[in-house]
Amino acid sequence: MNALDHIKNSLIDRILVTQNEKLLEAISNIFESTQTEDVVNLTSEQIEMLEMSEQDIAQGKYISEDDLYKSDNEWLG
Repeated sequence: MNALDHIKNSLIDRILVTQNEKLLEAISNIFESTQTEDVVNLTSEQIEMLEMSEQDIAQGKYISEDDLYKSDNEWLG
């Protein structure tokens, strides 16, 4: 587990056990005040791949996550 995951999990654990409403409100306010919209600039290749994926979905060319796991397990033997 990397440092960022450790911090997140520690915060989640502490948030889950606290009964301090003012603390939870303060945490909520921090998140709301720092919330920004992240803009992701995609390359033309990435956009093309997303469009191809949408076409596959529209044409029913996909499998469920469960079927994927079954296939992987069969392949891994």
